[in-house]
Amino acid sequence: MEEQRRRISSVPDFAEVEKERNRLKRRKEYGNALRGTCFSLLAVAAIAVLAATLFLPVLQVTGTSMEPTLYDGDIIVLTKKSSINRGDLCGFYYQNKLLLKRVIGLPGDWIDIKEDGTVLVNDEEIDEPYVSGKSLGECDLTFPYQVPDNRYFVMGDHRSTSIDSRSSVIGSIEKDQITGKILLRIWPLKHISLVH
Repeated sequence: MEEQRRRISSVPDFAEVEKERNRLKRRKEYGNALRGTCFSLLAVAAIAVLAATLFLPVLQVTGTSMEPTLYDGDIIVLTKKSSINRGDLCGFYYQNKLLLKRVIGLPGDWIDIKEDGTVLVNDEEIDEPYVSGKSLGECDLTFPYQVPDNRYFVMGDHRSTSIDSRSSVIGSIEKDQITGKILLRIWPLKHISLVH
């Protein structure tokens, strides 16, 4: 009889059963919500990485070849555009490295660089307020030089240190090498600006 009483007293009543059911239900709902949130965050992160890689790559500048326009450590955003114009700053791949330079000559243009570093495109001197100082720099081309079809003549803004299309090491770059145009400097914060 005593044993029967113990069994009866260990059986939960209706309120305890209901409370336990509610606890298990909340636990299951919490688990579902947590899984849904994690899935949503992963999907958003994947889309953001894909968008940044395909449409707006973010890069950090290394080196001084683009000073005073861009400085070592600046963080910039590129935009993928098919049209490239004279004066555009662009990023392009060369031997598995992404280089940043300014487009000086388009396909078919005649480029001439004088001993003092003055640049002429199609026999007209170009205005270059972005250059830190005119210099012939590292140059082994014979001028005047005609830019081949489907290629671009690029130069860094720091002419004395930049290795660019003036050197046969890099030469004129193919359109397929160009990753995109430099659109925006986002770091350092005090220098956030569109880049020209």
